[in-house]
Amino acid sequence: MSSTKPWGLLAQYENPATLTHACSRVKAAGYEKWDACTPFPVHGLDKVMGIPPTKLPWAVLVVGLTGSTFMLFFQSWAMGWAYPMIVGGKPLFSMPAFVPIWYEVTVLSSCVTAFLANWIMNGLPQPYHPAFASKAFERVTDDKFFIMIESEDPRFDTEKTKTLLKESGATLVEELEA
Repeated sequence: MSSTKPWGLLAQYENPATLTHACSRVKAAGYEKWDACTPFPVHGLDKVMGIPPTKLPWAVLVVGLTGSTFMLFFQSWAMGWAYPMIVGGKPLFSMPAFVPIWYEVTVLSSCVTAFLANWIMNGLPQPYHPAFASKAFERVTDDKFFIMIESEDPRFDTEKTKTLLKESGATLVEELEA
């Protein structure tokens, strides 16, 4: 062990049930700066961890509606006032002619928003994290489950936190260096 303060602690668990139980204990202990890492989605884990619902759907809805409204007004302005052109005897404001582009811009703006907002809200790209230095953490993509608690958490005390994680069923607890 080094004399510097660690980034935090990493605890390894063998199955989703043990991880879920451990997460409920960590949450009940009052920790705020912590996360769980799993090789596949564990249903209900976000509720146990107290994670609020994502705001991503609202961002996609707002930008999708904005793109849709902009395109409808742009097409009406272009065909009705800026460049009026009668094609095939149709009126200048012909809603059926506007639908394909109107729809595509709505979908495009929504998809681009979903992609970029997802990256931004999740803090991506993150090319390095202290957990990447752990040999045990390499198994997070295969068959192991992990909890990471940051030392920046107000309730963090190395020994008390290690004891909590071991008592909650961790098979391995190690310090992560910053």
